[in-house]
Amino acid sequence: MGDGPLATNDQLNNRRDYALGRLSEETIDPDPLVQFGNWLDDAVACEAIDEPLAMTLATADTSAVPSARIVLLRFFDSSGFAFYTNYDSHKGHDLKNNPRAAIVFYWPPLERQVRIVGNVSRTSPTESDEYFATRPHLSRLGAIASHQTEVVESRAVLEGRLQELLEQYPEGTAVPRPANWGGYRVLPVLIEFWQGGLSRVHDRLQYTRDGENWKLDRLSP
Repeated sequence: MGDGPLATNDQLNNRRDYALGRLSEETIDPDPLVQFGNWLDDAVACEAIDEPLAMTLATADTSAVPSARIVLLRFFDSSGFAFYTNYDSHKGHDLKNNPRAAIVFYWPPLERQVRIVGNVSRTSPTESDEYFATRPHLSRLGAIASHQTEVVESRAVLEGRLQELLEQYPEGTAVPRPANWGGYRVLPVLIEFWQGGLSRVHDRLQYTRDGENWKLDRLSP
């Protein structure tokens, strides 16, 4: 261990209060997906938020060892919250053996957080094909060039693979989606909305699945 702290007390004790808004049972939408859409619209409209679609995705392997990383939300509807990745990645292996996940959106300028827990399934090949076709040309080639999470000798190796693919698939030509690349959908069983509050008395409203409906509860902050 080192001889001293890696951060100063001033850094660790940096505190702020939250006073931008309130969240109440009377004003929140009875459908959490509608409520999420409203909040996402606010996040997208907020110029202070660079990546409103960024979300932390947490998975666990068969030994219950957790992993977390940032991915981008690509669509959401009644079927769940979707993102795309390499199926052979670390998260892909986790989800193959333990198809459950938690995702978190955090929008500091709005003092808001959304926490979602759900079961995970793959999007259909057709959905994955359609989304893959919307990606920029080089991004499609990058999905083929990168064997995600595998050890690679150097960046030059990756750039070499990409250059070879660019020669094989010049700009403007069709690029086939790799079979090991596609989407996952998180079908929520729990969605919690968090709004920062004064004196750490935050508002936390949680929806849980109740058959075909949702049950709404207020949680203590």
